[in-house]
Order: sequence, then C-alpha cells, then structure tokens
Amino acid sequence: MCVRKSAARRVGVGCSSVRGAMGLIARVRKEWFIIGIVLVITCAKLAPSVGVKGGPLRPEITITYVAVSVIFFNSGLSLKTEELASALMHVKLHFFVQTFTLVFFPIAIWLLLKVLALTAINEWLLRGLQTVACMPPPVSSAVILTKAVGGNEAAAIFNSAFGSFLVIFSIQLSFMALIFFLSTRNSSGFTAADSVAIMFCATHKSLTLGIPMLKIVFEGYEHLSLISVPLLIYHPAQILLGSILLPSIKTWMSGRQKTLTPV
Repeated sequence: MCVRKSAARRVGVGCSSVRGAMGLIARVRKEWFIIGIVLVITCAKLAPSVGVKGGPLRPEITITYVAVSVIFFNSGLSLKTEELASALMHVKLHFFVQTFTLVFFPIAIWLLLKVLALTAINEWLLRGLQTVACMPPPVSSAVILTKAVGGNEAAAIFNSAFGSFLVIFSIQLSFMALIFFLSTRNSSGFTAADSVAIMFCATHKSLTLGIPMLKIVFEGYEHLSLISVPLLIYHPAQILLGSILLPSIKTWMSGRQKTLTPV
C-alpha cells in the first residue's frame, strides 16, 4: 500500500513537472519577440564590438540595406495587390498619421521642453529630445508590430516609407494613448485595423534615418553624444513597448471586429 502511494506521488510530481515545462515553453513561444530583444540587448552589452560599424555583423550593410529590404519584401509577399492599392488611396489615414507625427508631435514636445527647461535636466539632452520629436517614423518596427497584431499592414508600410522620406517611455505611451483615443472614436471613420497602423506609425521615430541626420545637423558639436541619447533610448523603447502591448491590442482588435461584424 505504501509503495503504491509513493509511486502515485512520484507520478503526480512528474506530471506537474511536465505541465510546468510545457507551460514555460508555451510562454516562451508566445513572448518570443520580447525575449529575443532582451537576449540581443544582453549580447550587445557583453560583446559590443560584434555589432559596431565595420564589425563582424557589418550593420552598415546588413541592417541598413539587407534587413530593411527583407522586411518590406516579406511584407510585400503577404499583401494582395488590391490591398496595397486600397491602402494607397486611404488618404484620410495617411494625412492623419503624417500630421500627428510631423506637426502635432514636435509642437507638443516643444511645449513640454519649455517646462523641462526649468529643471536641472541637461540642456543638450533636451535638444536631443526635440530632435527625436522631429524625426519621421521608422521603416521597419511600425510595420513589424502592425503585422504581428494583424492590423492594416499596407497602410503601415506606406506611412513608414512616406514618413522616412520627408526620458522617453512615458512620452511615447502618452502619445500612443492619445492617438488610440482619437482614431477609435465613432466619428473617426477608421476600422480597428486602421487604428493599429495609425498608433504604431504616428508615434514611432526612425533610428536608421535619425542618427545620420544628427551627425549632419550637429557635425562638430562636442555634445553630439548627449543629443543622440534620447533617440537611442526612444527607438528600443518603442519596440519593447509595442511588444508588451501586442497581446492586449490583438485581443482588442479581434473583439472590436467581432462586435462590428453583422451576425
């Protein structure tokens, strides 16, 4: 009898361990994107020389050209021609995104800086933050996050590319909340998928284009490193924040679409 109970306990413990392992694997699969980001950041901290310009990874080629090209090529393969054509004609959405990111965003940050200037924050960091506000959206992260949720990917691709050719976490979250509120009102006329694309495109800023622009505009400035800090923080923050919000946004969008779909 005792032997049977002991064996039963061992079986129970074994089953619990298996369930725990399966649950951990499922969790890792679900959060693979943010886990990957943390691992990459850790590797960059441990071996920064691997990713520097001219290093083994050749980021000036692999990131600037190869990675961006692969992202858009992959997105293009998954899009139907009629979807992209429809997105190009979605003038209201494009105008909304570009006006918010290139007009409202810089003005709002400029007003915020007037208040922050009264504090002890380094003035060159504040100038860097103003520069971040004037940056166009990136050509990659906004598209990746929009696609991951299942939003209007075609619109995200168009606005990311269009915008590129023309501290920090709380600011981005505030703007995302504001843009979400504005684009989801009944009077806005945007679908749930449109709202997702708008939220990511209108609040993201480009690091790929931003750093070269800073080097050109502030060439010779001894405080260039300080000016670059806000953008260097904002860019990974927008990816991390987007990754964290992905499950919630996806659930919201699915629920919104079911509600609006006639039975």
